[in-house]
Amino acid sequence: MISRSLEETSGIAQNFLKTLSYGSSAEVVILSGDLGSGKTAFTQEVGKILGVAGSMQSPTFVIEKIYAIDFNPPAGRAGNFKRLIHIDAYRLEYDSELLHLGWEEIIKEPENLIFLEWPENVASIIPREAKKVSFKFIDETTREIQYEN
Repeated sequence: MISRSLEETSGIAQNFLKTLSYGSSAEVVILSGDLGSGKTAFTQEVGKILGVAGSMQSPTFVIEKIYAIDFNPPAGRAGNFKRLIHIDAYRLEYDSELLHLGWEEIIKEPENLIFLEWPENVASIIPREAKKVSFKFIDETTREIQYEN
């Protein structure tokens, strides 16, 4: 899919949310792509759709940010998730660094929806069933966003 605006990215995010399921553990979404390819913007649009209050900033320097999700999301929005957890592994060198943030506990909680940027830096501890969204910078206003249902 091609996005030429935040509105188009929001539409893609809305459709992506329909592919998620609420299960016995957290839903993990890995975001792959170069710097500036739209990973954080996509996550911010997901947050808006799910009713996250306030602005969402990139967690590059703090690594992890946790946001409350609207407890009664409108119809068509991702089910029973209560927390959107945005993790940026760009500055991590070892999987163990993510483990120190409580990764094993975070992924066990079914009410968590986790968006993880730079998954290649912590690849060995990502659940096999994680959803993948790929981003490609085309030009200043255009991004290619790809995911599988």
